[in-house]
Amino acid sequence: MELSCCAWALTGSEEDALAALAAIGFRSIDVQAKTFVSPASRARIDDLGLSVSCLALCFNMEDGAALDGATAAAQQAALDHCREALDHAESLGASTAYVVPGTDPAALPQFGDALGQVADFAAARAIRVGVEHFPGKALPTAAGTLEYLSRLNHPNLYLLLDTGHLQMSKEDPAAVIAAAGDRLGYVHLDDNDGEADLHWPLLAGVLTEEALAATFAALSLSPYAGPASIELSPQLSDPVAALAQSRACALQCS
Repeated sequence: MELSCCAWALTGSEEDALAALAAIGFRSIDVQAKTFVSPASRARIDDLGLSVSCLALCFNMEDGAALDGATAAAQQAALDHCREALDHAESLGASTAYVVPGTDPAALPQFGDALGQVADFAAARAIRVGVEHFPGKALPTAAGTLEYLSRLNHPNLYLLLDTGHLQMSKEDPAAVIAAAGDRLGYVHLDDNDGEADLHWPLLAGVLTEEALAATFAALSLSPYAGPASIELSPQLSDPVAALAQSRACALQCS
């Protein structure tokens, strides 16, 4: 399986981050909305032979914008942001983008209405839209997110599976992958203490080699054919070393 990496694990200049990721061995990266837009960054991506797999839509929105916003203005601002970000994703060649739910379960109907519009706009650009299950937010479990997506019944909405979030919600990755089937749209790999969303290196927390290998085995049986992306915190003491260690662990277990 191809491994990607969330580029926001590294701070500093975008050009230096790209060089570091390529030196580690990554050939695919994920980016956030409103990043890697300069000609210099775009040229560096090409020069290093990198490709962009996924774009995180909900980052860097203006204050008050929200897909589940309580006002039409807040929701429209978020939709405008997502459309601009999807245009950027298309220009980078990304095949997937994803959103994060808000915090209020009562606002899920508004969120769903906006998601449909985002998914339609993305589909016209051949980009799939993932929805990330996120403990502490309105869709805290993968199982509940799959149920929500089933109710929305939109052909261009998928589950973004995050292994660290599954550790927090005490869900089995293999079971979730099997249940998702062709609704699995993207995969994030990270580790934590089982309680907080720490984005530690793989095998630095409660994740075991056996569990990671079982996750990759389940993915091999899944219709999912995309990459697994390592998503680590930029606040780690040595994020470059952490990314290299996590990549090595993933390759060994896959």
